[in-house]
Amino acid sequence: MKAIEDFLEKIIFASRWLMAPIYIGLVVCLFFLLYVFIHEIIIFIPLATSAGESGVILFILNLIDLSLAGNLLLMVIFSGYENFVSKIDVGGHKDKPAWMGKVNFSNLKLKLISSIVAISGIHLLKIFMSLDQYTKEQIILYISIHLAFVLSGVLLAFMDYIIGKTSKHS
Repeated sequence: MKAIEDFLEKIIFASRWLMAPIYIGLVVCLFFLLYVFIHEIIIFIPLATSAGESGVILFILNLIDLSLAGNLLLMVIFSGYENFVSKIDVGGHKDKPAWMGKVNFSNLKLKLISSIVAISGIHLLKIFMSLDQYTKEQIILYISIHLAFVLSGVLLAFMDYIIGKTSKHS
């Protein structure tokens, strides 16, 4: 019976590698983001002189939005792979991010919701830059969604705080 148990545990442990192709798929998504980023720049270049201040600001906000989405993808890829599949061995590479290998699932949740709130905030700023293109109901909906993200982040942080307090007392 112990042999069967050991065999099952080895299969279950090895099943973590089923996540590796998903992380590879997320790396492919980074290429899509890069393509969109470059495409946005190429499209904007001929329009730059006639875009005006708000047009340039909206363009920059769009690029920042894409950058945050890329950062979010990298965090999920690195920390997800390291937390659930295998440690990434880059040795003492000088460019290794300081947070790599130190982000646990709880930290990842908070980083993810923080990034989502930042992306949502940028979208709100884009909306406020062109209010005339939106109805009052749409604006209220976007603000409500943003506030839901903010509230979710605060509640996640609070839950982690409570868990941290109860873990210290156990």
